[in-house]
Amino acid sequence: MSTITDHDHRLAATLTSLSLEREQTTQGPPHKPARRALLPLTLAVLAAAVSLTIAIYRPGMFHPWETPIPVRQDLRNEQRATEASRAADQANERDRRRVAPVGQIPATREITGAGTVVAPRTTTVFSKYEARITGVAVELGDHVEAGQVLVTLDDAVAHIALEKAKAVRSTAGLALAARNIDLAQARASLDRLESLASRDAASRQQLEESRTAFARASNAVAQARQDLATAELGIRSAEEPVTELTIRAPFAGTVTRLNAHVGDSVLARTDSVRENQSLLVITDTTSMAIDADVAETNVASLKPGLRGEAVLDAFPDRAFATEVMQLAPVASIEKGTITVRLSLVDPPDGIRPNMAARIRIPLADKISQNGDSKP
Repeated sequence: MSTITDHDHRLAATLTSLSLEREQTTQGPPHKPARRALLPLTLAVLAAAVSLTIAIYRPGMFHPWETPIPVRQDLRNEQRATEASRAADQANERDRRRVAPVGQIPATREITGAGTVVAPRTTTVFSKYEARITGVAVELGDHVEAGQVLVTLDDAVAHIALEKAKAVRSTAGLALAARNIDLAQARASLDRLESLASRDAASRQQLEESRTAFARASNAVAQARQDLATAELGIRSAEEPVTELTIRAPFAGTVTRLNAHVGDSVLARTDSVRENQSLLVITDTTSMAIDADVAETNVASLKPGLRGEAVLDAFPDRAFATEVMQLAPVASIEKGTITVRLSLVDPPDGIRPNMAARIRIPLADKISQNGDSKP
């Protein structure tokens, strides 16, 4: 079935007729052979122009059964396979770097970290009972010995309670003395009646009454002794708050914070919830250490006894030796680090708690899982 319409035929015939008439009117008889030679060429050009026009307006007429060329699925599959293989290779490379071979742990040349100087032996001194400060015997930075008086307090209630306890003990002692007298009289009466009863000079009833009186006197003496013991406990209980009014150093150290001032009232320890409510802080500055944070990936390489060195920001040109004492039982989930405590070997003079420090621990090239170092 032809797809060229009658209109197209008429258009082509009109163009052809116009071209021939123009050739006949413009060309003379002497050039007739040339016109005949150009006629087929002109018709071919006109036919090509018509076909081009039809193709522009009807692009599907010359290929009515042609469909779009499909994209090659095998090329897509090949590209996907290549990308998957590349991703798998990258994942294997990461796993290879992350997981160490069995029997050997990748070692680092050295472990570095930053930390601070700490004093493991330090204490915050509070008042055990509510009282008023009457004296402060030390100042900030003073070195104190164990048992040395630091602060003196005063509490009238505590002193009154002690005096009351002493009075109770005195009363209990007098009562015991009276009961002992009664017991002695009962004993003497019983002995006399027993002597008379042996000669039938006293009735049996009199003897039994004397024995009952002696037993009653013995019980009274035992009760008086118990009361005296209770009074003694009262004395000890009343003396304890008075004794605590004198604050003494629990161990030898340096006063690193002082909050006590004469005339201030202090709360009892059970009511003191803030550290600034304490009296003072004592720190043993003779046994300090460094707590440093290192990457947790180095935990397999760390063990007590490893030697290293440290330098303080306050003394950058005076490095000193250190030794690993212990590792923290847990790691920091926020920082991905673990804290290492190091003892100090011949630290510089003037070192103080909370100073910033940088540490370095050299390691062997290879460290096996059983902890043996290999050069």
